[in-house]
Amino acid sequence: MSRIEQLIGEIEEYIDSCDFAPFSHTKIQVNKEELEELLVELRLRVPDEIKKYQKIINNQEAIIAEAHTQADAILAHATEQTNELVNEHEIVQEAYARANEVVEEAQAQAQAIVDAAVADADSIRQGSIGYTDDMLKNLQGIIAHSMEEAQGRLEAYLSSLQSAYEVVSANRDELAAGMAMPQEQGQG
Repeated sequence: MSRIEQLIGEIEEYIDSCDFAPFSHTKIQVNKEELEELLVELRLRVPDEIKKYQKIINNQEAIIAEAHTQADAILAHATEQTNELVNEHEIVQEAYARANEVVEEAQAQAQAIVDAAVADADSIRQGSIGYTDDMLKNLQGIIAHSMEEAQGRLEAYLSSLQSAYEVVSANRDELAAGMAMPQEQGQG
């Protein structure tokens, strides 16, 4: 299990261990510093994981280079065999035919090696891209969940402020009405 997966697990465990907000069974209270520490470490680990898979992708070049080296060696060997056959005086015609067969076989083998190396490299690259995408998808889900919770807390806070504002306004209206009544009685 990679450190990124461990961090995602720790974030999920932390969220599961948080207390519910007052008067709510769906919203939780989180310690912002703890959650930020986990997210910072997660951000720091993602580039390391990507570098690790980048090395794997870079190995595809080594695999392809090795395939080309083997193909060149096979072609050099085939050319050498062709030259030996051509040099033999009595079987010149047979040498040309055999040389062409050897070259075709060598080219077919070389192409098969290169094709296999390219397929392996593509498979490794796709696997690392898929893994990185899965990690980023998990991170995206955690961030979306955190944003939803923060939005809920903000809405509850604004609702509380609105209630307090309305109470203060009502109290001021009552005070204003109380001050107006004695003035009207004094005039009457």
